[in-house]
Amino acid sequence: MFRQFRSEVEAALSAALSDLDLPTDDLGIEEPPADTDATLASSTSFRLAGELGDAPPQVAGRLAEAVSETIDAEAYDYLAAVETAGPYLNFRTTDAYLADTLAAGIDADYGALADRDTSVVVEHTSANPTGPVHVGRARNPIVGDAVANVVDMAGYDVDRHYYVNDAGRQMAVFTWAYETFDESDLEDSPARDRIEYDLVRYYRKGNSYLEEAAPEAVETAEDEIQSILQGLEDGDEETYERVGEVVDQVLSGMRECLARLPADFDEFVKETRFMRDGSTDEIADRLTETDQAVYEEDAWQLELDEWGIDKNLVFLRSDGTSLYTTRDLAHHEWKFDNYDRAVTVLGEDHKLQADQLNATLDLLGNDVDQLENVIYSYVNLPEGKMSTRRGTGVMLDDLLDEAIDRAREEVETRLDDRIRDDDLDESDVERIAHQVGIGAVRYDIVSKQPAKAITFEWDRALDFEAQSAPYVQYVHARCCGILQEAAAADVSVPGVTADATTGSDDAGGTASVDVNADVLETAEARALLREIARFPAVIEEAADELKPHIVATYTREIADAYNSFYRECPVLSASSPELRDARLAIVAASKHTVANALGVLGVEAPESM
Repeated sequence: MFRQFRSEVEAALSAALSDLDLPTDDLGIEEPPADTDATLASSTSFRLAGELGDAPPQVAGRLAEAVSETIDAEAYDYLAAVETAGPYLNFRTTDAYLADTLAAGIDADYGALADRDTSVVVEHTSANPTGPVHVGRARNPIVGDAVANVVDMAGYDVDRHYYVNDAGRQMAVFTWAYETFDESDLEDSPARDRIEYDLVRYYRKGNSYLEEAAPEAVETAEDEIQSILQGLEDGDEETYERVGEVVDQVLSGMRECLARLPADFDEFVKETRFMRDGSTDEIADRLTETDQAVYEEDAWQLELDEWGIDKNLVFLRSDGTSLYTTRDLAHHEWKFDNYDRAVTVLGEDHKLQADQLNATLDLLGNDVDQLENVIYSYVNLPEGKMSTRRGTGVMLDDLLDEAIDRAREEVETRLDDRIRDDDLDESDVERIAHQVGIGAVRYDIVSKQPAKAITFEWDRALDFEAQSAPYVQYVHARCCGILQEAAAADVSVPGVTADATTGSDDAGGTASVDVNADVLETAEARALLREIARFPAVIEEAADELKPHIVATYTREIADAYNSFYRECPVLSASSPELRDARLAIVAASKHTVANALGVLGVEAPESM
């Protein structure tokens, strides 16, 4: 509804400006302040004041008259009227706008946009398989998963990929160390009973050996490491199997960790795939034939000054071995062959490499408009930065465990203050602790603009009263509670299937709401409906801009609107059955909207808290 209303406002304002022989390139459409009885506004009077030689309020008056004539002539579905507020034009909706919002909101899939017949691959996380996932990198799977979710909900056909770096020096060192040292050579026990925590000790041992052993021993080790790298380049199957044994074991443990978030993947694409199929060699051959290729410092490089990049891209060593970027170029051309769009979520330390990659793909004749990057800054704890290599980091598992423990304590302290009369047993408390704890971590991280650095703070993330995940989750639980009370009292929710009263994900339907939306006269109810109406447009904007934090901001806004409605508008004890039914429909629509918005962020929506 909001999307159509916005289109109608744009059409009416454009027509009015055209009738007045005024430019239509900047309509200045925006959302008005919350206390304004309008759904959209325009500030275009400021822009036109100089051209018309009049003050903005007078310009707004002239425009309002012209827009009103257009509204009368066109009879829009949702655009009812335009009014002035000083220099601003305020656009109001018809009653059908709220009624249709109510009808749409009872669908359990509310917010999902129509199929766009466009395929998108979202690559994220792609952490080197050298050990457990640590907190500093946690933003990648959380932001990446949310990006994939919002693009999926916006109607795109999405595949989620993890690009596995199984061909670099780190994996050669890891493989050598795994084959060289025994358990007795390792200095510590695994921090957790999971395979990547066990095997990372070999990687650490290998690195410390290369730093501390006698020069002759280090030279021998380096020869063995180089032979592994060369074996991969030469397509030696035995070498692939040796490295694969380590990679697959570590990756299996990392997948278990990521599944806790959860962050799931459709495919784990190995880097060696593009060495084995010859595409990496083909890329190197094509690059050496370009005018930008130079042989300097014993390596083939590309000069990318034409793209505003000062640092050359090294794509082939003197011994003929490729680099990570060479293989990633082949990887991206494979993406372009198989998908309409390619989105990559990257840490800020990969910004230069991303720019070099984009420029080189352009040089090779690819349509780089297909490629979009989401660059994020890292997550820190108050204690400081973390490192996997020396084993001094805080792992993502540790953060999630702590989150669950803290959430459990918070839930238990609130048990005596609960209004609902449903009894929560230990399994319920544990379920809620997981939903709230992990949800708090995800929400706190994804709610920030990716480019801004984050220092994770427990008190903020788990604050039930502030604008955090628990604050929004509690709204969903309240909605479920009201719907369950209605079911227990044998009061049906108009137009909603019975499952909708239980909080089931399969709830809802497309049946029309047989209530009179006109009875929803309170400002709080109408404001809540206007927030619900915005949800599909929020999904569209977040997907277009690849900014899931837009959805997080929206969840706080609809939570505020719902809580105002909850305080001022009794539902089951409404003054009439007609009003009760209309308010029940709003609760059902709110439940679906909040659940689907949280779902995009990867945050569970509890039925009780």
